Amino acid sequence: MILRITLVLATFYANDLHAQSLTAARVIRAHAIIQPDDLAISSSTIPGALSGDADISGLEARVTLYPGRPIMPNQVGPAALVERNQTVKLIYRSGGLSIAAEARSLARGGEGDTVRVMNLDSRSVVVGQVLPDGSVKVASERSMN
Repeated sequence: MILRITLVLATFYANDLHAQSLTAARVIRAHAIIQPDDLAISSSTIPGALSGDADISGLEARVTLYPGRPIMPNQVGPAALVERNQTVKLIYRSGGLSIAAEARSLARGGEGDTVRVMNLDSRSVVVGQVLPDGSVKVASERSMN
């Protein structure tokens, strides 16, 4: 009896159980910050697309998004804090040792993104993670292995 009621309810609410897909309401250029009125909800579910209940307001478009087309997860991300060729603070920490230097970013990135930077003193290129303040933290070799 319980199984039958569950099946009836599942069939009745089947349309509500499937999330609708998120689409762009207008052209959103790459690197633009997405606003709530930039988004629309498609009447159909598109495999791989963000669902209609996803909150991507405040994120940055990584590519140009066109009206009516589904928005995929890899097409949006955190807003960039570091621009290409920008001078950034490079931080290295290991135990009690902390070293800070100036570096030039070789890529654009947001918080948590991994970017390549060139130390301006040694001209060596290292990889680091963008921190919330826009500086780049380089991992110690011990933590990389």
